[in-house]
Amino acid sequence: MKILVVGSGGREHALAWKLLQSAAVHQVYCLPGNGGTASLAHCQNVPIADQDFDAIGHFVQTQGIDLVVVGPELPLAMGITDTLQAQGIRVFGPTQAGAQLEASKTWAKDLMTEAGIPTARAQAFTDAAAAQTYLQTQRLPVVIKADGLAAGKGVTVAPSLETAHQAIEEAFAGKFGIAGQQVLIEEFLMGQEVSVLALTDGLTIKPLLPAQDHKPIGEGDTGANTGGMGAYAPVPWVSTALMSRIQSEILEPTLQALQRAQIDYRGVIYAGLIITPTGDPQVIEFNCRFGDPETQVLLALLDSPLEDLLWACVNQHLAQTSVRWKPGFAAGVVIAAGGYPGPYQTGHPITGIDQAEVQGVTVFHAGTRQEEQLVTSGGRVLAVTGRGETLPLALKQAYRGIAAIQFQDCYCRQDIGQRSLNLVPVEEG
Repeated sequence: MKILVVGSGGREHALAWKLLQSAAVHQVYCLPGNGGTASLAHCQNVPIADQDFDAIGHFVQTQGIDLVVVGPELPLAMGITDTLQAQGIRVFGPTQAGAQLEASKTWAKDLMTEAGIPTARAQAFTDAAAAQTYLQTQRLPVVIKADGLAAGKGVTVAPSLETAHQAIEEAFAGKFGIAGQQVLIEEFLMGQEVSVLALTDGLTIKPLLPAQDHKPIGEGDTGANTGGMGAYAPVPWVSTALMSRIQSEILEPTLQALQRAQIDYRGVIYAGLIITPTGDPQVIEFNCRFGDPETQVLLALLDSPLEDLLWACVNQHLAQTSVRWKPGFAAGVVIAAGGYPGPYQTGHPITGIDQAEVQGVTVFHAGTRQEEQLVTSGGRVLAVTGRGETLPLALKQAYRGIAAIQFQDCYCRQDIGQRSLNLVPVEEG
């Protein structure tokens, strides 16, 4: 089986790494890939941009590729699946219509409201003055969201009116480009965040293990939002009963709402959730693809062949396909460039990855490229992932690996997973 993975981040490195563990997969192409995918046996980077759909289609046809797996949200939102499917190419990832789940927070909010899916109250605005006036009536803290794709950085949790006014002003002034020309003002929900990624073939939806991401740059969940500074799975305080509620109250109604909209959705539905103090799940946001860095820890625990699950989604036989897991926990910590998520430098040599992997961890590359030696090329550079029988042991492995890795001005959070270690399982409310 030949598979093309579209994208260049840590998620795509993890997808390629997992696919190549199967004897059924003899070649993976990554487009454009990174320094980590370049080092995998039977994996080849392809120097084509992930938005050049004509070139991608030509490459798939000439190479006889069996399946295309789309990692990032932007190509999905631009319609890569529609373009390739029109050429008879099998694609794991929703069509442009389905990708609106992530590409438009307003569209997703309307879908949830219509379907009765629990979520925060919100109001959308295309006029800055109207948004600022409405803000005066809202309880603090309040959440300001750019409507469109903003690389995980378009959300501001504003503790004060001053911060909220500034977030609205910056969005309409072009901070997020066209993505910020409509904003949502949303009520703030108290509770613990959980990421539940689910596979769907458009007929059936099956959740993966619950994971927890850490978005803020600073320890103690302080500072600016990032694309994710670390994750772990499973989440020990998420009970079987709570997962049943997430399935029945969120995942299945979402799939049914997509069906009513005549959207044939085959891919990942990523539900970013808040579990309230009473144990009730509510949706913060949806994404239309595998999460990053959640994918790195989930695939470290996945026991089923990944290509079997992806193939089942594309060919609509997910109901007959089981999802199996290895025991224990996985924890991933992101090493970022100094200055991220603001301005940062690239091109710094990276050392110590081989020594880190001797420690029993897996290092997934995100912002790297291979020159005469491996160098940094992005804000989030590496995700160092450890496994263990318990969450503390998995975290210990990951941080042991991090200690071996160096590049100029590297930074990581030292508290990944800490906010969950002393929590008891959430019971039904």
